[in-house]
Amino acid sequence: MIRKGFKMKLHPGMEQEYERRHNLLWPEMKEMIHAYGGRNYSIFLDRETLVLYGYIELEDEAKWSESANTAICRKWWDFMADIMDVNPDNSPVAVDLHPVFHLD
Repeated sequence: MIRKGFKMKLHPGMEQEYERRHNLLWPEMKEMIHAYGGRNYSIFLDRETLVLYGYIELEDEAKWSESANTAICRKWWDFMADIMDVNPDNSPVAVDLHPVFHLD
């Protein structure tokens, strides 16, 4: 199992909308995350900086990277593009975080 941490950036004033959309996460998106080996997925918001911190546990990094090519993932990216920093293909601008400590 791989523990992956990353950060993203929310647009000002979009805190409630971001949370609302994730509270209504589409069943197809949940299924895709699990099908591509994602488990125990959490996202945290620093309200002062609007930085989102994500954490996910993966079965396989290569398998997970393939999820970006699914239609449902692309649809989700398009759906979220208006409220956060995104790349030209509407994927979130995400920066991997370097793990420094873990305790079970």
